[in-house]
Amino acid sequence: MPVITGRENVLAVYEQAAQRGWVIPCFCSENLTTTEAVLSAASAFAKEHGYDRVPVILAITNQYDHRSQSSNYTRTGRWEIGLQLFRSSIDILAQVFDNVDILIHLDHTQHDSDAQLLDSDLSMYSSVMYDASALPLEENIAKTADYVRRKGHQLVIEGACDEIVDATGEARCEITNADKCADYMARTGVDIVVANLGTEHRASGKDLHYYSDAANAIRSKIGHKICLHGTSSVSNEQIKALFGDGICKVNIWTALERDSAPALLSFMAKNAAKCAGSAAEDALIREGFLTQSSRSGAPADLQYFTTTARQQILFEEMKKIVRGYLDLWYV
Repeated sequence: MPVITGRENVLAVYEQAAQRGWVIPCFCSENLTTTEAVLSAASAFAKEHGYDRVPVILAITNQYDHRSQSSNYTRTGRWEIGLQLFRSSIDILAQVFDNVDILIHLDHTQHDSDAQLLDSDLSMYSSVMYDASALPLEENIAKTADYVRRKGHQLVIEGACDEIVDATGEARCEITNADKCADYMARTGVDIVVANLGTEHRASGKDLHYYSDAANAIRSKIGHKICLHGTSSVSNEQIKALFGDGICKVNIWTALERDSAPALLSFMAKNAAKCAGSAAEDALIREGFLTQSSRSGAPADLQYFTTTARQQILFEEMKKIVRGYLDLWYV
């Protein structure tokens, strides 16, 4: 049963990972290429290391203001269609990558705009982040606790005791206080808590830092039940030893897209004529985007100009990125 659903089954996967000191990576996806790259990398990792199977989490956001990944999964722009495609693609791929225990997570599911989804039958998912973090803390606690009462018997529920802001501007959040985090968990009954530990969302990373001491303070009160968001903004060296700090799950998305894009840019620039024809290559040279030394005059080539060719570049790069995180936390 490579797709793991049901609260007790999901908690068992977390418990098995904890026994090995593993932090489970949670990779968000908004397209089939990313979804398959994650599973392919995890399957290859298991085989190379002699593991019967390894766990990995695939996640998607829905009507989240910062990024509606379910809407992006389909050109229709309809989140409900995107969710169906995401979920069904995992079911199909699970038959191929049958040495991967797949947990399916609904990330940043909004308490208000995603109410229809939250109130629906979620038995086909492993966990959900009930995100009421934009509300004042007491309202956040009340709404999250109510949701845990209604759905906590069915799946694992994650909550956020602090709002992690869009850190592309000047705004910064306070590092989560351990007492506040413990109080939030006790009063809401969530299984996993998202805490702000310095790795804020969508930030450049140049002035950010993962606060291990803050994580340890929280761990001392709630155990290994912390989810870390925003790790694309800090170096792998900073987040190498997360399990000891109480982190059980880490959410990753930006790094997959951001760090695979340069390979695609390089591929297309170096093969401009093959990707788009010699006329397009000439135009780019005239406009100064390419140099005369780039000129090849080659005709467009099916092996270079198709969507499949471009997706293959991203697929291979994403696999490397996923493998890097697995090497970080599973070895």
